[in-house]
Amino acid sequence: MFTLQIEHSIKDFEMWKAAFDRDPLNRAASGVVSHRIGRPVDDAHYVVVELDFARLEQAQQLLANLKATVWNSPLAAPALAGAPQTRIVESAG
Repeated sequence: MFTLQIEHSIKDFEMWKAAFDRDPLNRAASGVVSHRIGRPVDDAHYVVVELDFARLEQAQQLLANLKATVWNSPLAAPALAGAPQTRIVESAG
């Protein structure tokens, strides 16, 4: 299992969640088998997302697509505040 971890500042959670729910990259078709959304208890303007994949290549491709078509578009990512921090991790047990 591979997990794409994404963290970033947001302007407004409801606005961000609505954009996430629109699913512009079709997460299921991109190989996402499950996802989790977290928010720090002390920062209402920050979000942590984890997207799980069966194959490393799927995580890498979705990340490339996010960078190329979603995060650079104010229409697709209206609540994004700053550049997301990302990493892909492999399940280790």
